[in-house]
Amino acid sequence: MVWLGYTVMCLIFGTTFLMIKVGIDAGLSPFFSAGMRFLLAGAIIFVWALATGKVRFSLLWRKDLLPTGIGLTFGTFATLYWAEQYVSSGLAAILSATGPIFLLLIQSIVLRSKASRSSVIGCVLGFAGVGLLVAPNLSVETNLFWVMGCGAILIGELFYASGALYAKRALVRYPETSPLALNAIQMMHGGILLLVLSLFTEREPLNALTTGQGIGALLYLTVVGSMMGHSLFYWLVAKTNPFFPTTWLYISPLIAFALGALLYGEAVTWEAVAGGATIIVGILLVNLDAIRGARSAKRTQGAVQAKRAG
Repeated sequence: MVWLGYTVMCLIFGTTFLMIKVGIDAGLSPFFSAGMRFLLAGAIIFVWALATGKVRFSLLWRKDLLPTGIGLTFGTFATLYWAEQYVSSGLAAILSATGPIFLLLIQSIVLRSKASRSSVIGCVLGFAGVGLLVAPNLSVETNLFWVMGCGAILIGELFYASGALYAKRALVRYPETSPLALNAIQMMHGGILLLVLSLFTEREPLNALTTGQGIGALLYLTVVGSMMGHSLFYWLVAKTNPFFPTTWLYISPLIAFALGALLYGEAVTWEAVAGGATIIVGILLVNLDAIRGARSAKRTQGAVQAKRAG
């Protein structure tokens, strides 16, 4: 189930960079559209969780859950949505692939948690693979807003890594609460903060919602990107660790490229093939310890069953 959830999450997130760009190009105000996306998605899931008894309403006001919303939603997407006005979706994918690297650095430097050698090597290989994959179609400019957009995405990934680590603490602190409900709360917190930011920085944010392209992008990102994709991410954090789910930032560009080649006949270059292979090797190395542990557990379980049968 973990690998199935991871695969579905990567497939979903493989389309979100492009859909954010589609919405921005259609005229959606970055902060307003991001805020509406997460507030709506969080509110729908939270109401469902309340109706099914999976969450207490009082948790919505707990201050210790706010940092997760600031990290995973507000800080990450305020910067990404703003940056995609000036940065191509391909470059955004490369810069966003620094998320797992930031997470390893925070774990090692701040939390004093030593990462395995295979995780570090896999992390670097994954990032290099994304670079190889996207490089042939990369558009690079040198104006001030382009540089600021690149910097903003990197800052956002620092928020993302911090939010993923804090989310694990929140899950441990509230073990009786569904991970989906906790994710809904953090999306609502982040969405409200994004709308407050929009109130003070954007004019006429509703204009693009009169166009089919703008409405379609917002609906897709709300239902598929947030309600499904981000709920799966939070569930994976609960079932595994904060690092493993963030590696979707390596896989999703590969999925986006594969879809382009299959559906639109886009050219397959040697750089893309090398990048895809490098990403896969990187992901395997990142999860080498978990794979070994699973095999060892399976062997142990098999030996126990054989002993009982004998």
